[in-house]
Amino acid sequence: MIQTKHKERTRAQESTNAIEKLYITMRHLFSRGFYKPMGVSGETLRKSLLSLRPEIYGSIAEDRVELNGLVYVIERLPEGIEECQFINLTADEGYKDSHFKAIIPPKRRRNCYRIDKDQMNIEITRGRSEIYDILTHLTFLFIESHKIKDRVLLNENKTYTREWANLEDVVLNNKKLTEKEREVTTVHLGNILGRTYQEVANIYDTFSSEENPDRFFQIIYWLGKLAINETLDNNKRTVTFSSVLVEEIGHHIYGEIWANDIKKTLLENNLLQRPIHIISANMHSVLNSIYAHNALPSEAKKHTGFGLYELLSDNDSKPLQTKVKNYASKNGLIYLKDQSGTNINVQIIDTDCINFTNVPFEKHHSKEEKPVIVVMDYAFGEQAYETMDELLKPYKVNGEKIHLDVKSVSIMGKAGILEGGKGDIMIPSSHIFEGTADNYPFKNELSKEDLEGFGVKSFDGSMVSVLGTSLQNKELLKFFHDSTWNVIGLEMEGAHYQKAIQSASKIRGNISENVKVRYAYYASDNPLETGATLASGGLGMSGVTPTYAITQKILEQIF
Repeated sequence: MIQTKHKERTRAQESTNAIEKLYITMRHLFSRGFYKPMGVSGETLRKSLLSLRPEIYGSIAEDRVELNGLVYVIERLPEGIEECQFINLTADEGYKDSHFKAIIPPKRRRNCYRIDKDQMNIEITRGRSEIYDILTHLTFLFIESHKIKDRVLLNENKTYTREWANLEDVVLNNKKLTEKEREVTTVHLGNILGRTYQEVANIYDTFSSEENPDRFFQIIYWLGKLAINETLDNNKRTVTFSSVLVEEIGHHIYGEIWANDIKKTLLENNLLQRPIHIISANMHSVLNSIYAHNALPSEAKKHTGFGLYELLSDNDSKPLQTKVKNYASKNGLIYLKDQSGTNINVQIIDTDCINFTNVPFEKHHSKEEKPVIVVMDYAFGEQAYETMDELLKPYKVNGEKIHLDVKSVSIMGKAGILEGGKGDIMIPSSHIFEGTADNYPFKNELSKEDLEGFGVKSFDGSMVSVLGTSLQNKELLKFFHDSTWNVIGLEMEGAHYQKAIQSASKIRGNISENVKVRYAYYASDNPLETGATLASGGLGMSGVTPTYAITQKILEQIF
């Protein structure tokens, strides 16, 4: 009898399976309409996340509480969510017209509403990627909350550790602590979390604010308290999806409103039939590159290279930023604050109104071309397809279709890098869509050579468009990097943008087949390096050079 040798699965294969399970499960739970994250219905999500052990969630599979991952998640969820037993994901259902005050997380533009002490509603207007993002963050949060419970609840007779009694006394009585009392509570918290005094003190400072210096104590208490309630009283936390959200998702409702607002503004300003260049980027680099030198002539003389942009990136430079914006609005820039719910603001720039005497890039296009630049803020995951697909469609005016003369689409964004480090630049030649057989090769108008000479390293190769940045681990990324896929980095939108551009130009005939595409990313993190993941903090000033180097090259090619 011939025995077949069973080949052991690698960690990369296990991780791929875990990601596939997570997404199938999340789609199933969404269709079902509700689930209990720490109950039977949430078990597959929990097991898959623990099997995957994503880099961003650090020590999720260990007994001690993961602190950097906690900071990352709390900054992307609404304040007070740790106190809520019921979390409802809804569409835009009119809460902004009620007395409820919108809570916007510091690191994610989404409107959330605290309905009462036990319920938080989160508005989903950016597609499925946003749902996946929230569900994985909540799963992490609730796993961590049960670690706290396991360390403080001694038995089911409601006997707790003395450290927990101290924390409960501080939080429930809203005590104003002296410095010594705060240090005592920090020591107790170290025992509860399985962390050193120094680690807890550092994280305490991260959450501390003038209005609420002891917010970290409150977060840990309520996370633990709700986990205890789940265990002792069976008061399970529940995530619900509103019926309107279930019906709307995937139908481009917000993207269509957003795109029509842009086209209507172009029409009203006689710009709709001019050559159009679309740039997906932040809301400052194109603005500053075109207008800052003329708006701030004395500062421009003092600061050479990208020094002027570093000055404008400083938190204390609000008056200078306002000066540039005011100058721009008088010289061809129209700012569209999003009213659709996509949370994507837009700048429309009529280049015929620009004074080109002091711009830091070369201008070669003839005056007759008069291109229009449409700068859109970053989309989020699958939302990139929805918004780009709608933007490239013809505009209907009095029953007549007007096709946009789109000459180029440029995508600049942040991405994780797999070789090199924070601040380096990636120039992709194709996007591979993780978890599917889809890949999108294209001719990138930008090259590695274009970005040399700015003092930052550049890399070229494939990019993988991931289903969620918070779901990546080292083994899976190493496989992508070391295999013949030759992946240099990971991001969330590239494949979605390219799918929209290819279908609009090559299949549907909405725009010219000769549309030029440019993709360039600067590295926000290196998930293969411990301590260099997104959870380790932002780029700070080191992001200025790559951001403006890429912007300058895009503008040079447009002009």
